[in-house]
Amino acid sequence: MRQIIKILPFLLISLNLCGQTIPISSEYQFNPVLINPAFAGNREALNVTAFYRNQWANIKGAPVTMTLCIDAPISNEKIGLGLLISNDKIGVTKETNFVSSYSYKMNIGDGYLSLGLSAGISLTSTAYSDLVVLDPTDEVYQASSRVFLVPDFSFGIYYSYHNFYSGFSLPKLLASSFDFNKNKYVLSFKPLQYNYLFTTGYTFTITPKMKLLPSVLVNYLPGQSIQYDLNSQFSLINKYFIGISYRNNHALVGMLQFQINNQFRIAYSYDFELGYLSNFSSGSHEIMLRYEFRYKVNAVSPLNL
Repeated sequence: MRQIIKILPFLLISLNLCGQTIPISSEYQFNPVLINPAFAGNREALNVTAFYRNQWANIKGAPVTMTLCIDAPISNEKIGLGLLISNDKIGVTKETNFVSSYSYKMNIGDGYLSLGLSAGISLTSTAYSDLVVLDPTDEVYQASSRVFLVPDFSFGIYYSYHNFYSGFSLPKLLASSFDFNKNKYVLSFKPLQYNYLFTTGYTFTITPKMKLLPSVLVNYLPGQSIQYDLNSQFSLINKYFIGISYRNNHALVGMLQFQINNQFRIAYSYDFELGYLSNFSSGSHEIMLRYEFRYKVNAVSPLNL
């Protein structure tokens, strides 16, 4: 019980920000449509990816996220469509998201520029009756869990040129917060509170069988310190992958991947906590399974490492 009280502020922060941010993932590099709708269809194949993340292992009530992502190109590969279904549980709060994505790709010289939009809904509920409270007779905590529906929209830009790529996205264009007096979520349009995501990377060919992909993700939320991920992926014969990522002052991430065949890939990542939570958590685990239904040798995206 004492451990839960000590990490309670971190859980409350996650709950308060869920209307403006997106679930944490260490493997967004392997399927960027998680953070940018403009990437939908850029792999030039029907792509199905499943993620499972256990955040802050050994801490009761810590986030657990499951995600299924599908995207594919259509109309001569100029248009990309995507569908993302995720379930996120934090403490006694559950959130299920259904998000569809649309992207349009244009030729810019030898490169490609994609513009993307996504729209969806979030179904969220909090089981207050499951909380252990000082006053169990309080009517607020005796109420049964109610499901709230919250709309979700986002925008993104993605550019690739040979071995280089760059992307910018605005997730959660509509801010949402829970009004306890009205017992419902209130939507608002607050550009000054947007979550700005910028990512870029480059694939270096060391030898015909060895490649290196350094990349960076910058996450900016006005009024808060800038968060960034510094990543580096190394591949051998396009089959074995090992990587490392540093999330400023929060975690050091180790990543492993194995390309079973031309279509099926499995990945695992482990987050070593560096901050205060390292006193309570043994780390975070994430697993990814990805299957591409059509294999294409001359893939345009530099992320097809």
